[in-house]
Amino acid sequence: MQLVLHTGAHYTEQERLIQSLLGNSAAFDKQGITVPDPDSYRGMIRDTLNAMHRAPASEEAREVLLDVILGDSDAQRVILSDPNFFRTQGTAMQKGVLYPAAPTRMAHMAQLFPDDDLQIFLAVRNPATFLPILHGVAVDNDPTAFWGGRQPMDIRWSETLVAIREAVPHVPITVWCNEDMPLIWSQIIREMAGLDDGIKISGGFDLLMSIMSKEGMQRFRAYLASHPDMSEVQKRRVIAAFLDKFALDEEIEEELDMPGWTEDLVDAMTVQYDQDIEDVAKLPNLTVIAP
Repeated sequence: MQLVLHTGAHYTEQERLIQSLLGNSAAFDKQGITVPDPDSYRGMIRDTLNAMHRAPASEEAREVLLDVILGDSDAQRVILSDPNFFRTQGTAMQKGVLYPAAPTRMAHMAQLFPDDDLQIFLAVRNPATFLPILHGVAVDNDPTAFWGGRQPMDIRWSETLVAIREAVPHVPITVWCNEDMPLIWSQIIREMAGLDDGIKISGGFDLLMSIMSKEGMQRFRAYLASHPDMSEVQKRRVIAAFLDKFALDEEIEEELDMPGWTEDLVDAMTVQYDQDIEDVAKLPNLTVIAP
């Protein structure tokens, strides 16, 4: 069984992405791919992982979970999505570490499904925009609990991903940047489904529709119709060009509300984020989807 785990992160269009995947359910089913209703399994998997902090799962746990997840389906690839796989947004940042529970949670998932082909899919986003959100929703945003004596420039996704890599070295990880998602939305869906480039899918422009004006989308679709042989790379260039002209500012602009932060700090964190993703791409058994 191939188990694709879409593990978030929070605030990276995770619910819109699962809805796009669900929109392809009928077509995917014919290819041995199933996208179960998240409400059918999220609570049960979460409860099981939480219980494994106290005691190992029973030998029957895998079969019970798969019975719930699959029902009557005999699919060989299952796409599971839960932004809380690595704990909730309220505990996503603790003592200056992003998703500190992730390595243990993935180790427990590997114990639950020891003979299955687990795959992690994870969106990351610029800490300069991510940390203020997490600080606002943190269960405990006391400086010691949240920052742990670290500074904003100390926070790196590579730290979390290296820890996951060490916990489950055999599990492939696919990563992409939230900032790139309008350009690579369709590829993310295909990669999660295990489909080749060029395979038609539904909802490939779901995110784009939410951030581009109606006029822009009409012109964009007309342009695609008049250029049917464009490659995926060419399409991304076209998307970028249309976004430059027709993007809805209110949908793409973010206001940062973090006391004491300066524009220079945000710029420095953004530069570091770009370098961090370059470092992440060098990790073994890890793929970065980039425009």
